[in-house]
Amino acid sequence: MQSPTTNSPEKDMQQRIEQFAGQVVTDLAAAMAGVMTNLGHKLGLYHAMAEGGAISSEELARRTATHERSVREWLNGQVAGGYVRFDASTNRYQLPPEHAFVLANPGSPAFLPPAFDVAASLWRDEDQILAAFRSGGGMGWHEHDCRLFTATESFFRNGYRAHLTQSWIPSLSGVHERLANGGQVADLGCGHGASIILMAQAFPKSRFVGIDYHESSINVARQRAQEAGVADHIRFEVATPRVLAKSKEKFDLVCFMDSLHDMGDPLEAVWASRQAMAPDGALMLVEPFARDRPEENVGPVARMYYSASAGLCTQNALSQGGRYSLGAQAGAAQLLAIVKEAGFGSARVAMETPFNLILEARL
Repeated sequence: MQSPTTNSPEKDMQQRIEQFAGQVVTDLAAAMAGVMTNLGHKLGLYHAMAEGGAISSEELARRTATHERSVREWLNGQVAGGYVRFDASTNRYQLPPEHAFVLANPGSPAFLPPAFDVAASLWRDEDQILAAFRSGGGMGWHEHDCRLFTATESFFRNGYRAHLTQSWIPSLSGVHERLANGGQVADLGCGHGASIILMAQAFPKSRFVGIDYHESSINVARQRAQEAGVADHIRFEVATPRVLAKSKEKFDLVCFMDSLHDMGDPLEAVWASRQAMAPDGALMLVEPFARDRPEENVGPVARMYYSASAGLCTQNALSQGGRYSLGAQAGAAQLLAIVKEAGFGSARVAMETPFNLILEARL
């Protein structure tokens, strides 16, 4: 006879079903609310709320030239998600300062709204990604919705602004001093040029080459460099990393800024960078943070990276032949092994952050 306090197997199963269904509903709510976060960013709603004090839906609509009824519904959704606070006695809403730092401050290293356009591009390209899953032929970076390119630039730029020249480059042996005195730098897979522009601003005596296979991104990078006043210090090329294998230039620093795992043949890319390295030069790999085993990569950050990797990074690598298809959660051991196989004499993890691994390699 079953104990009164012991659930039957059927009851246990029902509870587990309900618990997991609740988890999926939470994810569904987040997916739908993500669109509202994106709208709040693009309509300036968060920015207007961050200007200070509690605000009514009517005031917010006036400040942002939006429709009050839509804004009121948006605000109530923000309250439901814990993004915004509501005072029922005054019928006013408030964006807490710590939330404003994440949602309304474009200069903050924790500014996250641009990442929602990465998610938007995945939804927009769902049919093509679905076909790539079936064919195994991948989907090139250039084939994605254009929101992906500007969102990736914005999402990574603030992190680079906070860490690249202040801590990551100084963590490499002697590199900061070399660049301060005038060195040669190559940035492979440079995209819109966020990282190389920051380096050019920090090290005006050095010279830089940005390389990316995506012509549209290179065109934007040239424009960004012009706007930043560093166009005279940077040369951009539409090419793949293998162009370095024949380069007559010798570089004091070669960087892969969140790009190596996107490449179809990362071993060739690292090998090519080695051919263009000055005798005392350094290779810097900046990659998404990951442990070495999949079972160790759990939680929201790992889930975000795996999702982006399955729809974007791995697909781009497969479209280029995918010799390794590292993916965005490769981990230090696999990255160090590729660096060593490419012929570098020494390699190490120079730094870790919650979002990045920074690796250094030497001849």
